[in-house]
Amino acid sequence: MFQALEAFLQHQGEKYISPQKAGELATYMENLKAKGQAARKEFQALSKTFQAMEPQLTMLQTSQWMNQAQILRPHFWTYFQAEGTESEPMFALRLYGTPEDFGVSVEVSFLERKRDDESLRKQNRVLERPLVSPVYYVVQGVDAVENWSGTEENRHRLRELILQGVVRKVLLRENISLKGRADQRTVLQDLAKAYDHLEPFYQLTRQKS
Repeated sequence: MFQALEAFLQHQGEKYISPQKAGELATYMENLKAKGQAARKEFQALSKTFQAMEPQLTMLQTSQWMNQAQILRPHFWTYFQAEGTESEPMFALRLYGTPEDFGVSVEVSFLERKRDDESLRKQNRVLERPLVSPVYYVVQGVDAVENWSGTEENRHRLRELILQGVVRKVLLRENISLKGRADQRTVLQDLAKAYDHLEPFYQLTRQKS
């Protein structure tokens, strides 16, 4: 399972050139394109199956296999909207890792390109409740993004850092390994458990204030 994703991950960051303009690299570029399309299709299929398990979610578009600068980005993502607008926190699936160790994260976050003046405030409400392992914090500061374990000490510290303006936003993720998995049913069970772990925190972002 997930051979297309595993094969494409090794090309993270490579530059794609249209085969018509690639000269001696034309065949290589054609192969890159085929790998990218196959990997995206595989991730999109997983996303659709996840959405079918959680029919209350509306699946949005899956990211492309390269960015506007034609740099390959195998770390696909798909957002899922439960209610509200696209500026508000949502669920997401996000591919992570390398060919040697990769998987998919279930996440509570929001689309930066759609955010409004309330997006950050709503997202950071996830800190109002103690975290449940194996969910962890993804912390975006001024200059870096870091993973923080879900301890009570970290939760209180992050709330302080947000008030101080040191931390901009805090996402929640739970990782599900895909490497070497042979049974899609157990992968889907793991994704469903991760969704259940994250759903109460998502509900915090929906509270009126």
